[in-house]
Amino acid sequence: MSEQLDDETLAFAERVFNLVRAGDTEQIGPVLEAGLPANMRNSAGDSLLMLASYHGHLQTTRLLLQNGADPELANDRGQTPLSGVVFKGNNALVDLLLEHGAAVDGRPEGGKTPLMFAAMFNRCDLVKRLLDAGADINALDHQGNRPRDLAVAMGADDAAVLLEKLGQEYTAGSETKAQ
Repeated sequence: MSEQLDDETLAFAERVFNLVRAGDTEQIGPVLEAGLPANMRNSAGDSLLMLASYHGHLQTTRLLLQNGADPELANDRGQTPLSGVVFKGNNALVDLLLEHGAAVDGRPEGGKTPLMFAAMFNRCDLVKRLLDAGADINALDHQGNRPRDLAVAMGADDAAVLLEKLGQEYTAGSETKAQ
């Protein structure tokens, strides 16, 4: 039996989600201090952190992370906050999430890695950033596609070329280490 929330509680929750979407750090801080769970999620499985980061709010994202928000908490579509900010192309938030423990290859079962999103949406600067942070250039999605395969499929030509080049360097570097 699921617990039903009253209208007042639902309205409060909606206000909180709207404050986070708007990046209203000043109003969110006291609510978190009063005990609001930093990992609260909406009906789509989006956490407060997912909404703040996806909408580009650096300070609100930082506040949520400082209050225990889980950077690996995926939504119902299998997206982590890191994947969301890679999709949006927000370098500062990528750095912040990685600094606070987001797994560079983090994804729920059946999901795509942040590098796959960077490749698919031709975000070459983020492809490099994620690889520098240790992303697996040869990770496979649930259909057996590597990041480069996804870039090609999406017509992300620059990312496909970059991944091809970096993949050759990665392979050459691995062979040198093995000798």
